[in-house]
Amino acid sequence: MQAYILLNCTPGLERETIADVKKIPEVEEVNGIMGRYDIIVKIASSEPDGIDKVVRKIRIIKHVTSSYTMPVLYGQGGSIDS
Repeated sequence: MQAYILLNCTPGLERETIADVKKIPEVEEVNGIMGRYDIIVKIASSEPDGIDKVVRKIRIIKHVTSSYTMPVLYGQGGSIDS
């Protein structure tokens, strides 16, 4: 399964938060963004409850203040192999 997570973090601590998110093995990509959210994260897991576990790991990172998770729908652009 894959998901994208939008994060808000403590202002001015985006780089530190990104560095902490990158330490999580299931994180495939993480970037700072502009707008309502500060960071976008792409995650993947082969476990049935893997996405939930990764989201919990991300939400306890020190400067993460909120998150919004968007699971990928297979058959609508998402691939089971990726």
